[in-house]
Amino acid sequence: MRLPILLVTAVLAASPSAGQTAAPAAAPLAPRPQTARADPAAGVEGQRTDALAVRRVVLYKNGVGYFEHVGRVRGNQAVTIDFTSAQLNDVLKSLTTLDLGNGKVTGISYNSEAPLAQRLFALGLPLGPEADTAAAFFKALRGARLEARTAAGLVSGRLLSVEHRTRSRGNAVAEQITELSILTDTGEVRLVELSTESVVRLADRELNQQVGRYLGILASAQQQSLRRMTISTTGTGERPLFVSYVSEVPVWKTTYRLVMPSKAGTKPFLQGWAIVDNTVGEDWTNVEMSLVAGAPQSFIQSISQPYYLRRPVVPLPEAAQLTPQTHEAGSASGSGRITGRVTDASGAVIPGVDIAALGSDGKAAGRAVTDGEGGYELVVAPGTYTLTFELMGFKTERTSDVEVIAGEPAEENATLRVGALQETVTVAARSRRAMAPPPPPPPAYTLDGMETSARVANNMAALEAAASGREMGDLFEYRIKEPVTIRKNQSAMVPILNGEVTTEKVTLWNPSRAGALPLRGVWLTNSTGLTLDGGSFTVIESEAFAGEGLMEALKPGEKRLLSYAADTAVRVEATSNGGPRRVEGVRISRGVIVQTVKEQDQRVYTIRNEDVSPRTVVIEHPVRAGWVLSPGAAQPAESSGGVRRFRVEVDAKKMATLTVDETRPREDRVVISSLSADQLGVWLQRSGSGPSLEAVLRPVIEKKQALAAIEQNIAARKSEVDRIGTDQQRVRENMKALKGTAEEKALVQRYARQLDEQETRLEVLRKEMADLGQQLAKAQTELEKLVDGLTL
Repeated sequence: MRLPILLVTAVLAASPSAGQTAAPAAAPLAPRPQTARADPAAGVEGQRTDALAVRRVVLYKNGVGYFEHVGRVRGNQAVTIDFTSAQLNDVLKSLTTLDLGNGKVTGISYNSEAPLAQRLFALGLPLGPEADTAAAFFKALRGARLEARTAAGLVSGRLLSVEHRTRSRGNAVAEQITELSILTDTGEVRLVELSTESVVRLADRELNQQVGRYLGILASAQQQSLRRMTISTTGTGERPLFVSYVSEVPVWKTTYRLVMPSKAGTKPFLQGWAIVDNTVGEDWTNVEMSLVAGAPQSFIQSISQPYYLRRPVVPLPEAAQLTPQTHEAGSASGSGRITGRVTDASGAVIPGVDIAALGSDGKAAGRAVTDGEGGYELVVAPGTYTLTFELMGFKTERTSDVEVIAGEPAEENATLRVGALQETVTVAARSRRAMAPPPPPPPAYTLDGMETSARVANNMAALEAAASGREMGDLFEYRIKEPVTIRKNQSAMVPILNGEVTTEKVTLWNPSRAGALPLRGVWLTNSTGLTLDGGSFTVIESEAFAGEGLMEALKPGEKRLLSYAADTAVRVEATSNGGPRRVEGVRISRGVIVQTVKEQDQRVYTIRNEDVSPRTVVIEHPVRAGWVLSPGAAQPAESSGGVRRFRVEVDAKKMATLTVDETRPREDRVVISSLSADQLGVWLQRSGSGPSLEAVLRPVIEKKQALAAIEQNIAARKSEVDRIGTDQQRVRENMKALKGTAEEKALVQRYARQLDEQETRLEVLRKEMADLGQQLAKAQTELEKLVDGLTL
């Protein structure tokens, strides 16, 4: 039999696009099905029908839920369902209605309302929704005709303005009053105080009616979130009616309990719970519930509201001026402080004491001098230092093992004793983390002859999850096995997972958190066979809380590192030692030397375990572009996009080191023609390429030296030509100044001979420069041919 179907839309779920958040409407009203009533258009009297109860709920991670209602109708019936405006927008995108009997859905309608601002604008009254005080109300009615009755009598006229002022009476506290300025028909301006004794009446009947309509619109806006949808059906007999849609709901959350075994041979197990909130205003009674770990795309579109196009308002251009800006000062992070006071044996303060903080390499990481009160302050990087206190006439004081932690000032006082500067007194700093003895285990209490911890462990392991899982394409569904009942405005925790997992307890350290404590964590492998949704987790160890953290979604069989607490017993220090450069190869082509060099770098991680139990420490070494692990170097247990994770076993009260050797190949290019002979010689010495390259480049260097000598000769002759020219100019100027006496004539003859000799010398210099220029051009041609012909 072919069912008559009216399919409005078939869109299931989707989430707000990135960066767009849906502002939930006021508390969502229940999509409550009302009693079916007759459809007047059908001409048949309707009969009472069963409510369209919620039968199935599917909740998604994007803030929407899929709802299915099933009820019965008879004859020509109309069923109404109430929604909020926010719900109706989602419903109109996703509503599906099916008459599952001998009938059909003939129509769906809902009350449509224009936006409040649009309705107030159409009213033509200059009142907005913000006019919520008497003063604001009267300001919007300026120019209206009023009648104000006060104790002094009746004042009528047009409203001129609304004014606020302060009034004080003697020593009484000042009070704020509001006055209406009314322009009477005789031209007088009368002031009327708004008080409990004054009565103001709108004298304009039409305005009075408009204000009434304004108040009616505001009253209706208080209920505009209620939108009633009517589903009309027609048919014969009693038959089922199916309605489904998508609506906004709170996001369901996931939490996990990771229970670590207290007995050997017992595997850890993971217990998962889903937290579900029913805020739609209707009870979910014995509904079929599914929880989908995924977020299908969804968005909000106000399609239930009439839509008006608005033209843009283009303002006149204004000159933009730059506003002065202020910026916050930067703050240093990752540093620590050492403070203290230096005194002598009698307790008197000693100013001028030189203090140095020495690192493990013996180098000073910081220095300070005591002030007039004997105090000092050192700012150093986190780590362990030895402090030295030196002053002429006193023995040198050394305090070893001073531990500096970021954000935690360390205090180290010193007492200097009179003696020679060469004499040294060494003391050990007190431990900043004195290890307290472990508390005794709590007494085991019994229940029916069995220790409670054993009974709890047995029962938790025997728990059965209330949900079954299955893949839904890119999503994963937890289908609750039994019907679920959640009353309106209540929440519930539903167990969705209980299974054994594989874990390895580790301590995690990352260089980016230098100065912070390492993290306690586990390497967890999802061996439950189900997809684990992302959420928070709590670790239970030795029947007590051990920490908590966050977990991202895990596919079956996937392994993930999870951290949940700080490890106060482990310290990690990292040092970097740049290794030597090694030339891997050299080639020469078209006058370019290409040298392949392999750089080496070594990172050393020193790990100290102060605990009485061994540790497995995971060092996250950053992945750097171009750098690869050297052959034969330590290999990571696993790698991610940004780090390589190395596993290091550290015994109790011991130290261990991890050395990570990395290399980076690169090419150095040198254009031979761009370097002088001296520069090329220096490069050869620094390149470390060996005698073979030097033998190939030696003729080039010699040719460049010969070229340099020719250029030097040309430059010397040019300098002499310039000097002669300057001297000739001076002689000619002197000859012009002579007036023709006998002595002056002898001087002129001398100047003439000097100019003649200089001209002769200039001819010789020009000829030599021309010859040298030809030699230079020939040498350059020979050099170019030599360079082009080089191969290696």
